[in-house]
Amino acid sequence: MTTLPPSPDETTPRSPLLNLLILVTLVTVVVALWYLGNYYFRGSSDDVTWYPPSPPCDLHQGACHASLGMASRLSLDVDGELRELEILPIEVRLEGVEARAVTVELVGRNMHMGVNRFILEAQGNGVFRGDGQIGVCTEAVMPWRAQVVVETPQGRKGSWFDFDIKRSAV
Repeated sequence: MTTLPPSPDETTPRSPLLNLLILVTLVTVVVALWYLGNYYFRGSSDDVTWYPPSPPCDLHQGACHASLGMASRLSLDVDGELRELEILPIEVRLEGVEARAVTVELVGRNMHMGVNRFILEAQGNGVFRGDGQIGVCTEAVMPWRAQVVVETPQGRKGSWFDFDIKRSAV
């Protein structure tokens, strides 16, 4: 049985410059993946100017309102009963502010419940609509927050509305 001599590729060591370029590429990929993960999974509320809701507010009873600064206002209304895992029609009405986009995030107030972000569609005249869904309630009464974020030419503005959901009987 004859053996073949090793090919030149197997006997020539890699250049130190090539090793350095491979290392730099791997570090770049890791940093890019970290940045993308941080961007997509962090709260989208980092650059939002928040305005408190106008009391009293009970989404179970009807629309909730908030001022978004001078002469601008928003209202959030849900059509139907607030229950876990049910499709929830959401409507946001804006007055005195031009919006590029409106997003509603449903956030567990005392427990991280994942990213529940719903982009609403413009209907005209400052009305935005879409469907959302409240996640599974792990407690008998689960405290939630609806964060409404409005993207305007002057930056992102928002308000929040707190509500509780009773866990469905199984």
